[in-house]
Amino acid sequence: MAKGAVLASSIPLSFLGGVDPKTGRILDPECECRGKSVSKTVLAFPYGKGSTVGSYSMYQLKILNASPAAIVNTIAEPIVATGAIIAGIPMIDGIDVSLLRTSDKAIVDAESGTLELRNVEEKQVVTNILRHKGKILLLQRSLEVGSYRGLWAGVSGFIEPGEAPKVAAKRELEEEVSLKNARMARSIDPQSFRDGDVVWTVHSFLFDVRDPQVSIDWEHQGYEWVSPEDVGRFPTVPGLQKIVCKLLS
Repeated sequence: MAKGAVLASSIPLSFLGGVDPKTGRILDPECECRGKSVSKTVLAFPYGKGSTVGSYSMYQLKILNASPAAIVNTIAEPIVATGAIIAGIPMIDGIDVSLLRTSDKAIVDAESGTLELRNVEEKQVVTNILRHKGKILLLQRSLEVGSYRGLWAGVSGFIEPGEAPKVAAKRELEEEVSLKNARMARSIDPQSFRDGDVVWTVHSFLFDVRDPQVSIDWEHQGYEWVSPEDVGRFPTVPGLQKIVCKLLS
């Protein structure tokens, strides 16, 4: 197990030429972390690239006490995986590193393959996209709600403890737009989006409705039926356009 501050790169890294093997300083000119040292950090990047000699560069970093405390990847590329093994650096993969931010406080457990962020909270929610004759429903959040006031969204809400996402989806339809008989057409895998110190894990569903007339509750101040391609014209909650595209694709 290792812990430290995250150093997050949005691009793949090479330890040969991309990182100074003596100081740990990132040299890659395309990396937003250029000039920062990987030493003692939880180094997060999508995957490794470059020559197999990079594995030995990682070992040199370890010998010179300039190696990362841990490595977090989306995909475990063989060069980095080999380097982590010979250098004894804890490493995990399968993590969406786009959700990590430099300076996050992280704990990496390589044995269980888990990552804990001490300053970040995950919230599980549902988002329902309603469809009628090729158009979808957008709801404008009211000024009385706790988050994203005035932004446009689907029929959304928190998943209650022990509640299945599909059950939460149908409950929100009844509570927010008074719909009981909408037909579920599709669901997609949960999508995660980072906003400040919150990671929103969104369980999304597509419902077909016969009647475009809906009755909104206090959480919303208006609604519009729009063409899917027009969603980008609205100021929406994080990730809504991506969710719409996936549900309709």
